[in-house]
Amino acid sequence: MSKAELPSGLSPKLSPLTDKFGRTVNYLRLSVTDRCDFRCIYCMSEDMTFLPRQQLLTLEEMTFLSQAFVELGVNKIRLTGGEPLVRKNIQTLISNLGELDGLDDLLLTTNGSQLEQMSSQLADAGVSRINISIDSLCPERFEAITRTGKLERVLKGIEAAQAAGIKRIKLNSVIVRGKNDDEIIPLVEFALEKGLDISFIEEMPMGDVGCRDRQGTMVTSEEIRDVIETAYSLVPSTETSAGPSRYYRITSEKAADSNIRIGFISPNSHNFCDTCNRVRVTSEGRLLLCLGNEHSVDLKAVIRRYPGDMEKLKNTIVEAMNIKPERHYFYDDDKPQVVRLMNMTGG
Repeated sequence: MSKAELPSGLSPKLSPLTDKFGRTVNYLRLSVTDRCDFRCIYCMSEDMTFLPRQQLLTLEEMTFLSQAFVELGVNKIRLTGGEPLVRKNIQTLISNLGELDGLDDLLLTTNGSQLEQMSSQLADAGVSRINISIDSLCPERFEAITRTGKLERVLKGIEAAQAAGIKRIKLNSVIVRGKNDDEIIPLVEFALEKGLDISFIEEMPMGDVGCRDRQGTMVTSEEIRDVIETAYSLVPSTETSAGPSRYYRITSEKAADSNIRIGFISPNSHNFCDTCNRVRVTSEGRLLLCLGNEHSVDLKAVIRRYPGDMEKLKNTIVEAMNIKPERHYFYDDDKPQVVRLMNMTGG
């Protein structure tokens, strides 16, 4: 972006997407759908009502919006959902984003259910990194946690993504007390066997998923790390990725040849907001400035009121940086304050 194109009053020395706390946003997480073929217990309620399709951004609008963010300095875009690969004609969007000049990384978070069929297309379109959610290696337990998912299908999807040559594949696991907290070591060993990174994510209190006590069943990163260290030695790493994972390397003899990283994402126990470099756009076009707050701007309204007006959209995005909060607060008097479910937010 040239100096002449900067919105009025903006210093050319700063990125257009620098907030009032000095943090620069260079990472967009774009939800392409709130729908999913799984019903994970920490993400959705069992009986879901999804958005009418006419309320969603079109794929063309998502391409236009993504171009605006890239022109403002965003160089990483992650497609999320729901499950992004169930969106009809999603390959068209992925191909269009892969051609954006200035986009360094096109990333994807998926439950893995569609990867067996789509991995080669994703690699050809320029997807460089994929995160795959997997919370259990026991088929019956996997189905209980996802309510509908089949473990075998996800395992085949992981193999397909590796075979397609995706540059970096990471597993994501949410550990829930009493559900899968006895599978921490098996999940690490699976990652070692496959040569994949793995991140353990503290459950986030997003929306009402039923009567379960989330504070009581949330397993902290420190607890998970302590369990891993009963079998492996962990050494902190200075490496970073597109997201907030804090990484460790394994130094144990039985993993001497491994180059995998073990990450911990700790939104509850260790606030990482001081380094936040990302924003989210929901499938209906809401720009969320923070995962754990309801601050948002309706970008769909701007796109549809001013069709084709790139400068109007870019100015709206820049101005939205003024309401990006300093940090998230998931609870208010022990009650979750974020009412939207994770599938509505974008993973």
